[in-house]
Amino acid sequence: MKTGSSIYRSIALDLAQRIINGEFPEGVKISGRSVLAGHYNVSPETVRKAIALLKIKNVVTVSQGKEITVISSENCYNFIEQYKSNETMYSLQQDVEILLRQKREIDAKLEALLIDIINYSDRLRNLTPYHPVEVELPENAPIVGRTLAETRLWQHTGATLVAIRRGTEIIISPGPGAKFESGDRIVLVGDSQILKRTLDFISCI
Repeated sequence: MKTGSSIYRSIALDLAQRIINGEFPEGVKISGRSVLAGHYNVSPETVRKAIALLKIKNVVTVSQGKEITVISSENCYNFIEQYKSNETMYSLQQDVEILLRQKREIDAKLEALLIDIINYSDRLRNLTPYHPVEVELPENAPIVGRTLAETRLWQHTGATLVAIRRGTEIIISPGPGAKFESGDRIVLVGDSQILKRTLDFISCI
């Protein structure tokens, strides 16, 4: 659905295109606001805004008697090109805003899932030998820059990698190709000794 501002801009664009097409040559007077309002099925105020926009761009002049006269078809080309450029930029901004909103929603869901996993493990702490731990990787950690498959983390520690916290990002159930980065906080599940074994492993690998 078009907003009020997009309607009058669209009318101005249509009038500019009609001028370029020769329907309204330079020096010709365009129909008054009431006639144009009826043609576009909008209010005279909306037409006034459209004409005002064309006047600002030096496409038409408006006399005291409210007569609308075309003064430059060349300026119509400039107006249309500027309009297209602005529309493209606006469209890109809208796309970025949508993507950022989707990312925030995904991050929130991932964080909630991670909390559920950790809480679930907490509830089982006294019933099973599995415990969640979180380890931050320092810059000089030997596994930094290597993938999960390359480190063979589970084979060496018995710990299962549940997630990676990376800044505001949460990577749930990383695959074997997941690469560790400095500052990552890795969330592991295993027996009561996984923290010690993991710390020993990442310091001597």
